[in-house]
Amino acid sequence: MTQGVLRTGGPLRALAVAAVVSGIPSTVHAIATRRDPLAATRAAGSLLGGGVAAGVVAHLGISAWWTLVLTKAHVRGAARGAAAGAAIALLDLEIIGRRYPEIRALPRVPQWLDHIVFGAVVGALL
Repeated sequence: MTQGVLRTGGPLRALAVAAVVSGIPSTVHAIATRRDPLAATRAAGSLLGGGVAAGVVAHLGISAWWTLVLTKAHVRGAARGAAAGAAIALLDLEIIGRRYPEIRALPRVPQWLDHIVFGAVVGALL
């Protein structure tokens, strides 16, 4: 059973890879613009009371949720995954995130790119 879940194309593998690489756009942007590369992590942590540790937990939980949603919706392929990632960004950043000052303060484009990369990677690996 575990081998089937962890195989190439399995949801846990998609989650693990996407959760790691999806932060690359915002991290590169933060470093290039001399901003705090952990600001997005702290912003995610604001959903759970604040801090980097809370941000890691929030990021993993949110990533797991969206991986499950994309799995159940049968999103397959990088292009469909990227489109789903854009829809997730709209909900996460522009609707829910609007209520949280730390999330609202993040540069929009890198955050949208993070979400699009997340969806593309999940879609490609499912």
